[in-house]
Amino acid sequence: MRILLVEDNLVLSDWLSRTLSKDGYVVECCYEGEDAAHRLSDESYDLVILDLGLPRMKGEEVLQRLRSRHSNVPVLVLTAQDVMASRVACLDSGADDYVTKPFNVAELEARIRVLLRRNANHRNPTLTCADLSYNSNTRVFSLKDRDLALTPREHSVLETLMMRGGSTVSKKALAQSLFTLEESASVDAVEIYVHRLRKKLQDSQAVILTLRGLGYLLKSNAV
Repeated sequence: MRILLVEDNLVLSDWLSRTLSKDGYVVECCYEGEDAAHRLSDESYDLVILDLGLPRMKGEEVLQRLRSRHSNVPVLVLTAQDVMASRVACLDSGADDYVTKPFNVAELEARIRVLLRRNANHRNPTLTCADLSYNSNTRVFSLKDRDLALTPREHSVLETLMMRGGSTVSKKALAQSLFTLEESASVDAVEIYVHRLRKKLQDSQAVILTLRGLGYLLKSNAV
């Protein structure tokens, strides 16, 4: 899951980025509004964490521009503005959640999980595909009731496929879930991680299909 963190407080941005990265998210940071608006017009993200008091373009305008393009990416506003009028205005402009600083990181992480599930049309925190299950709260995969050992990038690929279960995911979308804008996003690397995942799922009834020219699909092979 790829998150864009838009926060001009460098200390807070660095700490929160490292905290979320430890949870297995791919976190991309930017520190001003214009840069955020540009990235959101060119790149794909699973979630945006947006401060309001940004230089070079306020967070409110970033949000308005994003929704004017009919983007449905979840936006969690994270701000020091604990004012009801601001909260109402942001929610009315298309924000999905509004958290004020200082905040409890465990609650923030829970809100992130809720928004990601909601965006994928999942309400149950446990997702399943045949004998493969994924607890979106603990972010642990289990195969036949045993934890499945995955590297961080294998986890990112399988998480994206599971969250979009029943839908084909392109190589480009999977690559974007693995790498930030500052990294070299290799579409060819996706094939390597899918190959490794197939080996780990070889005794499972959950299979990753290749749909040529389209991408990959996680589905049940149970009879």
